[in-house]
Amino acid sequence: MISGNGTRRSYLPAVGLLAVGAIVWFGLNQSAPYGPLVLGWIAPPTALAVSALAVHRTASMAGLPAGARRFWNGIAIVCVSSAVGLVLQAVYALTGHGQTGGKVPPPVGLLYLFGVGYTVWVLLRIPIGSRSRSEWARLWLDIATVMLGTAVLMWYVGFSPLLTHGSPHVVWVPLSVGVVCLAGVFAAIKIVLAGAGPIDPGALRLLGAGLVVGGVSAGTATLVANQPYLVPAQVSVPLIAVLIVLAGERQGRASATDRRQSEHPPRPQVSFLPYAAVAATDVLLVVAVLNPDDSRRYLVVAGAITITALVVVRQMLAFNDNARLVDRLRQQEDQLRHQASHDALTRLANRGLFAERLNAALDHRARASGAGANGAGPGGGLTVLLIDLDDFKSINDTLGHTVGDRVLTAVGERIRHCVRPEDTVARLGGDEFAVLLRQSWPSAIDGIAERILGSLSRPVVVDGYELLVPASMGVADAQPGDDPEALLRNADIAMYAAKDTGKAGFVRYAPSMATRILEHARLGAQLRQALDDGQLHLLYQPVVRLADGHVIGMEALVRWRHPSHGLIAPADFIPTAERTGLIVPLGRWVLREACRQKAMWRKAYGDLSPATVGVNVSGRQLQESRFADDVADAVHEAGLEPHHLVLEVTETAVLTGGQSLETLHALRAFGVRLALDDFGTGQSSLGLIRTCPVHILKLDKSFVADHGAGADQQRAVATAVAQIANALGLDAVAEGIEGPEQAERMQELGYRLGQGYHLARPGRSEQIDQILAGNATAR
Repeated sequence: MISGNGTRRSYLPAVGLLAVGAIVWFGLNQSAPYGPLVLGWIAPPTALAVSALAVHRTASMAGLPAGARRFWNGIAIVCVSSAVGLVLQAVYALTGHGQTGGKVPPPVGLLYLFGVGYTVWVLLRIPIGSRSRSEWARLWLDIATVMLGTAVLMWYVGFSPLLTHGSPHVVWVPLSVGVVCLAGVFAAIKIVLAGAGPIDPGALRLLGAGLVVGGVSAGTATLVANQPYLVPAQVSVPLIAVLIVLAGERQGRASATDRRQSEHPPRPQVSFLPYAAVAATDVLLVVAVLNPDDSRRYLVVAGAITITALVVVRQMLAFNDNARLVDRLRQQEDQLRHQASHDALTRLANRGLFAERLNAALDHRARASGAGANGAGPGGGLTVLLIDLDDFKSINDTLGHTVGDRVLTAVGERIRHCVRPEDTVARLGGDEFAVLLRQSWPSAIDGIAERILGSLSRPVVVDGYELLVPASMGVADAQPGDDPEALLRNADIAMYAAKDTGKAGFVRYAPSMATRILEHARLGAQLRQALDDGQLHLLYQPVVRLADGHVIGMEALVRWRHPSHGLIAPADFIPTAERTGLIVPLGRWVLREACRQKAMWRKAYGDLSPATVGVNVSGRQLQESRFADDVADAVHEAGLEPHHLVLEVTETAVLTGGQSLETLHALRAFGVRLALDDFGTGQSSLGLIRTCPVHILKLDKSFVADHGAGADQQRAVATAVAQIANALGLDAVAEGIEGPEQAERMQELGYRLGQGYHLARPGRSEQIDQILAGNATAR
């Protein structure tokens, strides 16, 4: 029903009134007929019809799952067929067509059987989720407990009197209906206990109660055998209709709640049906035992004993499952604890566990020292090794992170096999590892460090690649008063000192290192301030044509004039810029300033201005993925063509490959000219010419000096470089020309271009303006 304001009205008052009326009429007619007999047949079919409307409305709710919709439509069909059966039974009873002694006509009995059987079929079609073998065992024990209790109740109240006092001709339909109702109770109990997906468990419990009422009612036909004008269905059916309407409305409320709170799934609830079955059987047992003449007590006692056995087995299974659950939870807790304290990739201790063990070791050392032991303890001191893989980033850049991860795993295994079982090996993050050594003497520590570095010096084979992963290591011994942070910091300082001394080695921490690191940090902060305050400026050194001294290009050189320390040499602040990452913004500023100055010279002197301006680029800049974009922005902002800019890179800067080579190829494609600076001093000069997309080779000044014991070899290298450049179509520039003899000799060896103090000293842009103006006047 729909009210005027659009809200749904409940059918419960209607079926409730019908049920109350049926009970009152049935009670009044116990001793003798009271009023027209047709009154007793109005309530049952009418109540079922109303309940059919109620559950059909439930099935029509918006948002109800298809399975639930199908189920409630099936219940509506059962209500309708049963109502039709009741109408036919009423016609038979009121017209006297063969109805005697409560006999149910065959057509009516078939309709009842269809209704109850269809109910069972609808219930059994509800899907049940998967579960473990133990869960299935507990489920079937619960079902058996409830079914046995229900069967004992139905047998005691209905079937036993029916079979004892009724004739087979009369009892076949009630008995059949009762058995089918019991099957329906089985289906409902199974679904209630196992879960019914979209069907509300409370609604199913109400329907199961209705089936129990129907089964008991079918078995009580013999109780009114002497009153043929009374039929138990006249009372039980309205009560069943009330339960059906309640079930439908409960489903409606549950569906609405699920739509509002779908993000909060309900927690599993414990079903009390098995306990209710036990309680009902116990009540029957008390009733039966109190009546010594009741022959049914033996079956009730047998049922109670069986139910008790089922409950005992069920509890034993539950205890066993709980024990397994506790074990599984304990294992999961141990696994989670291990995952929280270990690196997922290498299975080594992570930073947290390492810090925990380091802190515990330091506490133990402090207690031992306080108890009178010497500072090193009875078996040696406490030492931390900090290991950082050299140039590991190039492996990730060139071969991918999957290969890099496998390399890290192999490195972790090698380190672990180089230490003792009582030592702790950890991966602190990235390509950084740490080792905690307890009770070790300096000689043993040096041996472990050398063993680790020796192990890592051997190639690591991953996916067919033989990869070298050398490492730098810092060694720090715990001193009185050290905390974990200080000890790790000291090891980190020593590790960077190892990198500064050439990598692939280890350095033991000394207090003087901290002072040097502090100076670097202070210089880095001042350099950051210098970038902001404009303390940096550029000098330009000409690149000239050796034949006539004509300036054909300029190389930009950065200088720093500190307000209180005066001029700071590039050799002092460039390494700091590299270490702190300030080389990236510093290089960006040099690039833009050099391009801006080149544009000014081009505007002032036209074709007489230097054809190119060169800027030195570090390996750190080449590894920046946006560096090529920064170059393009600087060129375009200055209004230059790409070929006006020369980027000078060292051999060591491009030896890492990966992102550096990708950046160089992108710059060449853009049109920038590339020069290989200090050529001839690196490890793979000839190989680099083949892989690095350069236009210019700048011969290192060490091959220009031509003096000392190695003069012949220097001249041979200089000659070979000139010939290689000529053969490959590259320009060759001789650096560091300090005198006229060197300039003449380089020209004789095949060099057309040169750079050095003899040709032109570096100068500010104003000084270069004077040179260019003089050249313009001479022309």
